[in-house]
Amino acid sequence: MSDNIGSGCAELEPYALRVTDDSMAPEFWEGCIIIIEPRHSAQSGQYAVVDYANDTTFRQFVEEGGRRYLKPLNEKYEAVEITGPFAVRGIVIQRAGTRRKHHKHYEYADIINQDERSAAQ
Repeated sequence: MSDNIGSGCAELEPYALRVTDDSMAPEFWEGCIIIIEPRHSAQSGQYAVVDYANDTTFRQFVEEGGRRYLKPLNEKYEAVEITGPFAVRGIVIQRAGTRRKHHKHYEYADIINQDERSAAQ
């Protein structure tokens, strides 16, 4: 068995996840598909998949006054302050649904693509 398991190029490629609850409603409803870009760290305000406190969660990453939070969009859920080690698995670059009107690209996806073009030159 190799020590390099999980270090292939596939882990650096975008992947899809299905939202499994209503904590990010109304922007992301239960059952919708989100596309994750794993090559970039989250900036405040971006939607991210984060490993924290032995759990992987999808929330809005927020930095306020030097503190970091994982904030749900649905007010029925509470924000969680990040006080220990965490890892950003990726940021949401697209929301997909069963109808075209449900598809949405997030504006910071354009910034990521621009950064990639600059790095390639």
